[in-house]
Amino acid sequence: MQSRTSLSDFVRRRAVDAAVIEFAERRTIAIPAKDWEAFEAWAARPAKKIPALAELAVRKPTWRK
Repeated sequence: MQSRTSLSDFVRRRAVDAAVIEFAERRTIAIPAKDWEAFEAWAARPAKKIPALAELAVRKPTWRK
């Protein structure tokens, strides 16, 4: 049976599904008190632009030339 989706969409969907299952099985995600301030600082940082990821987002897959 063929799916009407690209390989990258398929892989992305499977990764998201796996992450959802992984986190759904956890009742509590604990961050040690000693690490809490570092976590808050990390979460509050502005997003970084990563040129390599931006390039991947617009590049055509090599199997579709």
